Amino acid sequence: MSTSEEFEEFDAMIVGAGPVGLALAILLGQRGRSVLVAEQWPDPYPLPRAVHFDHEVGRILQACGVGDAVRRIIEPAPIYEWQNAAGVTLLRFGGTGDAASGWPGASMFSQPQLEALLVDRLHELPSVTLRRSTRVEGFRQDPDGVSITCVQVERGDGDELFAVPSSKTNVRAGYLVGCDGANSTVRELLDGGMDDRGFFFDWLIVDLIPDDMTDFDMVNLQTCDPSRPTTAVSGGPGRRRWEFMRLPDEPVDELVAEDNVWRLLAPWGARPDNSTIERRALYTFQARAAKQWRDGRVLLAGDAAHQMPPFAGQGMCAGIRDAANLAWKLDLVVGGRADGELLAAYDIERRPSANAAIDISIELGKVICVPDPEAAAARDAAMSAEFDGTTSSVPPMPGVLGGIIREGSAHAGELLPQAKLGEQWFDDVHGVGFRLLTIDPASADLPTDLDDWLSSIGGKVVVIDTDDGAMRDWLENREIGWALQRPDFYAYGTATDAAGAGGLLSALRAQLTAPNPSA
Repeated sequence: MSTSEEFEEFDAMIVGAGPVGLALAILLGQRGRSVLVAEQWPDPYPLPRAVHFDHEVGRILQACGVGDAVRRIIEPAPIYEWQNAAGVTLLRFGGTGDAASGWPGASMFSQPQLEALLVDRLHELPSVTLRRSTRVEGFRQDPDGVSITCVQVERGDGDELFAVPSSKTNVRAGYLVGCDGANSTVRELLDGGMDDRGFFFDWLIVDLIPDDMTDFDMVNLQTCDPSRPTTAVSGGPGRRRWEFMRLPDEPVDELVAEDNVWRLLAPWGARPDNSTIERRALYTFQARAAKQWRDGRVLLAGDAAHQMPPFAGQGMCAGIRDAANLAWKLDLVVGGRADGELLAAYDIERRPSANAAIDISIELGKVICVPDPEAAAARDAAMSAEFDGTTSSVPPMPGVLGGIIREGSAHAGELLPQAKLGEQWFDDVHGVGFRLLTIDPASADLPTDLDDWLSSIGGKVVVIDTDDGAMRDWLENREIGWALQRPDFYAYGTATDAAGAGGLLSALRAQLTAPNPSA
C-alpha cells in the first residue's frame, strides 16, 4: 500500500454534494469523523429539483443541525388531492399539524435553499472538507480501505466538464460512498447493474415564481386528465410547480418551447405578466434500483441506489433515510465499536423501504399516467365510486423489517415519535444517538458494564417525564416501560422492565460486535 505522503487520508469519502451526500457528511462530521465530499460540478446547481420531504426526513435534517433554519424555508402541504378531468375527486390524503416526528407530514421547499443551509452547516464542521470540480476516475479497495483516483475538472463553453491535464490526485478513505445521483460514476465503476421496473414516462417540469401567490390555489393537486395529465404543487414559499406529461408521439422540442409552456400554464392563471418561469426541463420518470448497494468498503445511497417517479414525493426522502441509516453504522465501524460487517445490514434495512417507495410511486403513477380516454373513464368510475369524501392519512413508509433490531421484541423496527419539550424539541434537548427511553425512573439504573458500554457508543438513558406526551403515550399505549431508540429514530426493541432493558443492550452489543450482525 502507498505511504500516507502519497494519499490524503479520510475516514470516508462521499461522492456527490446533493442533499443526500451533504446530510451523510454532516452526520458523520458531527460524530468527529474525517470526511471528504467530492463534487464534480464547480458550483451548486441554482435551480429547483426536489420540492417535498416528509416528517421523518424533517427530523433527520433537524439532526443535521439545521432544523430551525429549514423550518423557515418550508411550506406545509396538508392536502394532496387527485381529480379527474371534470374535477371529481378520486383520492385525497394528508393531515394538518405536525406528524409523529414533530414535523409536518408534507413540507414543500426549494432545493437550492436547502442545499445552501446544508453547505453552511458542513463548513462549520472542522473534520469535513467539500471539494468541488473534483471527479472520481477510479478506485481500488483492499482489506484496509479504498484508494481513489480523482481528477480536477473545468466547465467548457456549455455544460460539459473536461478533465484538467496533469491534475490527478489520490485519496485514501476507509469507506467510499456514491451519492452521485442517477448517473452515478461510483455505481458505474462497481458495474453491479440495475433492476429496472420498466416504468418510463416523459414529463415537462415547470417551476414558476408568481408575482402574487394569492392568485394561485395552494392545494397540491394531480389532475388525471387523459388529454394532458398534470401535476400542480407548491415549490416552497413563493413558488409553484407544474408537471405536464408528454403525450404519445408529441415532439419534445414543441413541448418544451417557451410559448407552449405558457399555453399549458394559461388555464391555471399563470401568464408572463404575473409570473416568471424559473426553470423548465424534460424529465424521464423511471423506477429502478441498483442490484448491489454495497461491495466491501464501497456503498451507494440516494439516486445512485434507487430512482422512482415523483408521485409519492419519496425520491429525496428515500435518499435522506439512506444517509441517516448509514451514518451511525459507518461511525461505529470506523471507531472500532462494531464489526465491519455491520454495513451488511444497510442493504437489508434500506432496500425494502426503498422498494416500497418505488412500488407506491408506480401505483400512483398508474393512476395519472393514462392518456387513453376509455382507460381513464374506467379508472374514474372505479376510483370515484370508492372515494367516500374523507381525507386518508399519508401511507407511512415501512419501518426496519430486519437487520439491527431485536428479533421477537414487540414494536422493534417502528419509527418513534418526537415531542416538543417547552420551546425545544426532544432531539435538541437529549441529542441524537442510541437512547434507552423509560417512563420508570425508579428502575433507570443499569448494570455498570452495560451503562458504560452504552456510553461508549454515544448512547444514554433518558427518563421520559410528563412534558414528553408523545413518547409517554407511545410507551403507555403499548404497555411497555422501555424502548431502545436507534440513532435513526427506529426502535431497536422494547421491554416491560429494567431487566428486559438490560437484555436489549446485551443483544445490541452482541449484534454490533458479531462478524455477521444481521443474521
